[in-house]
Amino acid sequence: MPPLIEAKEITKIYRFGNIEAPALCGVSLKIEEGEFVSIMGPSGSGKSTFMNILGCLDKPTAGQYLLENINIGNLNRDERAGLRNKKIGFVFQGFNLLSRTSALENVELPLLYNGLSSTEKRDRAKAALTSVGLGGKEESHPNQLSGGQQQRVAIARALVNDAPIILADEPTGNLETKTSAEIMKLFVKLNTESNITIILVTHETDIAAYSRRTIKFLDGEIVSDEKKKNRFSATDYTDLHGFL
Repeated sequence: MPPLIEAKEITKIYRFGNIEAPALCGVSLKIEEGEFVSIMGPSGSGKSTFMNILGCLDKPTAGQYLLENINIGNLNRDERAGLRNKKIGFVFQGFNLLSRTSALENVELPLLYNGLSSTEKRDRAKAALTSVGLGGKEESHPNQLSGGQQQRVAIARALVNDAPIILADEPTGNLETKTSAEIMKLFVKLNTESNITIILVTHETDIAAYSRRTIKFLDGEIVSDEKKKNRFSATDYTDLHGFL
């Protein structure tokens, strides 16, 4: 059975007139269904470019990216957008919520083009909010929610289409330590109990410690790829610093 995600010698070169700026240099890796992977590296290391390719937001200059054995390079923009909507949920550092709409309406956004009735969309969005501990907050607007609650809304939005993959880009970057731990425990729960594949970009070693595999980028290449031996649950992370 092929891996969920496979990168084969991916190269990405940005061109500015006659100048070429390589961002990725022949990156290859496989990610299996149900993995929890953190991606680390300094600014300019290529990790964000790689995440954009994994998220079907960009295509490599050379090499292949296979998602569920589909070669993304063979798809046009609309086909990539359709696959992205079905297979990938996104969580961002800045939450990316619409400020003038309710939590429920924010979560419904990925369902707009799925052909569902208004009732079906509402029911699925409510269920997603409940699954992240925000039952009863459906009508709250972002400015009525804490940072941690806003990020939970964003995670509910990523879950509402039943996508098998969540790509999280610095999801705790705007949160204080206690709230960051709560959000990471939620990711662990989604990974261990629902088998959702999570790929997380972070600069923080203590955040990366929640994952079971850490991949480090430098100068457009993978310089290390380490897996933990044991699988943890959300309850194992009551004291992250003690774990470290």
